Amino acid sequence: MLAMNKYKILGLTLITIIASAIITSCSDKRSTGWEYAPNMYEHIAYDPDQPNKNFANGQTAQVPPKGTIPVGFVKFDYPNTRDGYDKAGLEVKNPLTTADTAGAAVLFSHFCSPCHGVTGQGDGTVVAHGFPAPPSYSKGQSSRGGAMKDLTDGKIYHTITYGLNAMGSYASQLAPDERWKVVMYVHHLQTL
Repeated sequence: MLAMNKYKILGLTLITIIASAIITSCSDKRSTGWEYAPNMYEHIAYDPDQPNKNFANGQTAQVPPKGTIPVGFVKFDYPNTRDGYDKAGLEVKNPLTTADTAGAAVLFSHFCSPCHGVTGQGDGTVVAHGFPAPPSYSKGQSSRGGAMKDLTDGKIYHTITYGLNAMGSYASQLAPDERWKVVMYVHHLQTL
């Protein structure tokens, strides 16, 4: 008889716990329950667009201090002018001693060959669609004067960085080391 009462009490306790869990879980659908780590939900850091009393201008997002350089930024001190082009042609040398020729060929084929052609002869696919043909690297004349086969590292890098005529800038698509690889590949195509 005592064992029967134990089972009754245990069963009644279990039913009470289950019933109270069901009733409390159905009461408020918007409640997330207990918060284990409230700092994950209510952070103490300021959002960039929030007002911030810690700064004199009251803004959280601040302009970087003068003279700072973003991580990975490589400065190119030659302006997008004819004088900058000529000066870069005389002073700028390729810092890469050897390039990954396979990687350089892939970069050229992805970014340059649609206009310049696979061999750099100015016979890319855009020419077939009615766009003007760029000059051949080995036989053509530069629009800035001189033979394309005589272009220096600095002139090619300057043109890739800023663009020229119908060619736009590739500074946002190619990192500086990738531009140097393309320069080395263009030198290879100048000899064909």
